[in-house]
Amino acid sequence: MAIRLLVALIALGLLHLQPRLAWWRGDGGFRRWVAQIADTSGVGRVALALLLPLALCLLAIWLLGRLPLGGLLQLIFGLAVLLFCFGPHAYEADLEAILRAPDDARREAAAQALGEDGDAVIWRPDTLGEAVAYAALRRRFGVLLWFFLLGPVGALLYRLTRTLGRDDSLGLDATAHAAARRFANILDWLPAQLLVFTLALVGHWDAVMGAWRRWHQLARPDDWYRLGPGFLADAARADILSDSFPGQRFKGWIGFVSPTAEFTPKSVQTTDLRTELVYRVRVYACNPQGRLRLGMPVTVQVPLHDNAPRAIPAQVCRD
Repeated sequence: MAIRLLVALIALGLLHLQPRLAWWRGDGGFRRWVAQIADTSGVGRVALALLLPLALCLLAIWLLGRLPLGGLLQLIFGLAVLLFCFGPHAYEADLEAILRAPDDARREAAAQALGEDGDAVIWRPDTLGEAVAYAALRRRFGVLLWFFLLGPVGALLYRLTRTLGRDDSLGLDATAHAAARRFANILDWLPAQLLVFTLALVGHWDAVMGAWRRWHQLARPDDWYRLGPGFLADAARADILSDSFPGQRFKGWIGFVSPTAEFTPKSVQTTDLRTELVYRVRVYACNPQGRLRLGMPVTVQVPLHDNAPRAIPAQVCRD
């Protein structure tokens, strides 16, 4: 594990110094191999497509270990495999391109590099946060996790499975493509869970974990491998939206005030005690663009100088 950690640190350092290393696609041999086994179909084609490169990777590791300085050669080989699996896009360079863009139009154009499966990235905090989270998962988190668990074979398995499941140019039949996509989603599950936990630690814990729980409550039992880790998108949106609108005010109205305090008061109360009673209040907010989400912490300010009752709540949003 210590050697794998060293390899990962070297690879990340090289990508920081030379981002173009991540553009090393170099998967022409794999694509030709997938085309050669076109006479097979379904799950068998996926298994056959993966077994040969993984077996060759294992063979190379075994052969290098039998040579003089085998440990050093294995380290260099693992570094090359890891750099290959980080591609074919430069994650950090794509983020820097967004930050350096001079205007919103160019930022949105740069953000398209984060998208996968041909999906456009809309220039909004929630969709951008979702795209960043998925890109981090599939370009860094997933590769690193499987590299730590299984070594170069694990990283290569993740990269090639993702290519099979999400690259339509390979020309897989429908059954094979569905099988590869489900396998890729299975490999995404564990690193996606860890990434959600990371978002919760560095972001807003209640908002992120609340979104994670709601997804699991509403999703079907097989959605995590059939549709992918959608809980990561919900968690990323919650984390982004919880602090996305500093200084922006949303109009609203008080729709309910509880007639009783939140705890049972004493029968005899002092003046100081009465001011400490807490009553539940329900506030309805104008949210035409769906920016406010469940679980987001907010602060409500009630203007006491302008508290005239309004018969039609919708009028508040139009004013």
